[in-house]
Amino acid sequence: MSDTIFAKIVRREIPADIVYEDDDVLAFQDLNPQAPVHVLFIPKRAIATLDDATPADAALLGKLLLAAAAYARNEGHAKDGYRTVVNCNEYGGQTVFHLHVHLLAGRQMHWPPG
Repeated sequence: MSDTIFAKIVRREIPADIVYEDDDVLAFQDLNPQAPVHVLFIPKRAIATLDDATPADAALLGKLLLAAAAYARNEGHAKDGYRTVVNCNEYGGQTVFHLHVHLLAGRQMHWPPG
């Protein structure tokens, strides 16, 4: 496993406010929230970027999105809506190189983001 901050969270070497966990996925509150609800969903098996994912990762990628959707529904955000975002590499805004899905909810989202 890589040595990113997210890998350390998976290994429980640093604390996080974990809100969801199963065999493959871990989700926790973002430390720098961009919306009232900002949760990060990560695979427990490190994949650096979306560009590094392979067809063999398809089920895991689906699990990340389904976990985010289930969390949004369970927290009451499905009716009003929510946003999921995956940043890839530097120009895409990725700062931690462990693939993750941002779930943002609790306010009206605008495009472009901001």
